[in-house]
Amino acid sequence: MDVFITIVRRLSQLCGIISAMTLGAAVLVVCQMVVLRYFLNESTVWQTEFTTYSLVGATLIGSPYVLLRKGHVNVDLLPLYLPHRARLGLAFLASIMALTFCALLTYAGAELWLDAWKGGWTTDSIWALPLWIAYAPIPLGIGLLSLQYIADLLCLATGREMPFGLEPGAQP
Repeated sequence: MDVFITIVRRLSQLCGIISAMTLGAAVLVVCQMVVLRYFLNESTVWQTEFTTYSLVGATLIGSPYVLLRKGHVNVDLLPLYLPHRARLGLAFLASIMALTFCALLTYAGAELWLDAWKGGWTTDSIWALPLWIAYAPIPLGIGLLSLQYIADLLCLATGREMPFGLEPGAQP
């Protein structure tokens, strides 16, 4: 189990690095697009599409890292006032519900990706980007997010992490 948790954490960290690099590439392309369009008076063919898909991909691929760092939006008012055992139950319930949603989204995203791959789908722009590339972050990012939820559940079950980061007996 320790090996699984370590591997998933490393993969989540790698996702964070890839996401940051993708965001950086999008920023550079936007800068290049501004120079081409406004200073050189040239048209841009692929830059807008690249930037859009890069930002969406960075968001999806970066989601396991955000969960690893506990950076998702979290309202912790209720857990603050609950006893430890109820906090633990709430943490399990929330994680299982999120895992279920992510597993379903991974499955649907994988079907969409496969359809785009087999069908040779492309965007309707001049660039004609193959859509399997644009759809790949859905099953990859959300699939890895699912693995991170499983690792978090294992950590909760074994006491490696406290629910909502609150020690037993912690009160506001």
